[in-house]
Amino acid sequence: MFLGHFALAMAAKKLAPKASLGTLVLSAQFADCLWPVLLLLGFEQVRIVPGITRVTPLDFVSYPISHSLLMQLVWGLLLGGVYFFLRHDSRTATIIGALLPTHWLLDYFAHRPDLPLYPGGPRVGLGMRNSLPLTLIVEFGLFIAGLILYLSATRSQGGWNYGFWSLVLFLAAIYAASLCGAPPPIVRTIALSALALWLAVPWAAWGGRQRQAMAANLRVRDR
Repeated sequence: MFLGHFALAMAAKKLAPKASLGTLVLSAQFADCLWPVLLLLGFEQVRIVPGITRVTPLDFVSYPISHSLLMQLVWGLLLGGVYFFLRHDSRTATIIGALLPTHWLLDYFAHRPDLPLYPGGPRVGLGMRNSLPLTLIVEFGLFIAGLILYLSATRSQGGWNYGFWSLVLFLAAIYAASLCGAPPPIVRTIALSALALWLAVPWAAWGGRQRQAMAANLRVRDR
């Protein structure tokens, strides 16, 4: 799953109007941001196996720290705790902490049975990526739904909101392009290119500041 994680980040704005969109994206995509770092350090492993699924050629050999359900729950508690320490907002901190392990839930539907429940534990996955049409419908369907929810929870600060809309278009375009391109040549290339996902966090924060949150008739700015 790729667009689906961003969709949940945008949808969460309705529940957490005080949270920056950048913070919500960080939470929803924390596993995929952490993964290339651990890959480069040798703590997790992946292989390139063309045809292993219809959508991606990656065989996720081992990624218990970034992608096991147990560790995502732990990372969620830590991220929520950091937010509470900095903002003293228990409600928003709870939502941010709960958003992080939704990454595992969405991946459970998308991945082949390679997602660990806990480090060294059984692996599960429903294998949606074995069908390209189903993957496209689900990914773009979730993305559109998340975008609609985000727009209903915010209003423009004025102008064209270049930061926000450029991010939306870029994510849709890069995902579509990834489905058409050739498999990456080496694992190191995958890890280095995946590090670019960190750029989505400040980009989302910038775009989110161009829109004003609305909740219970109270409008608050991103922070």
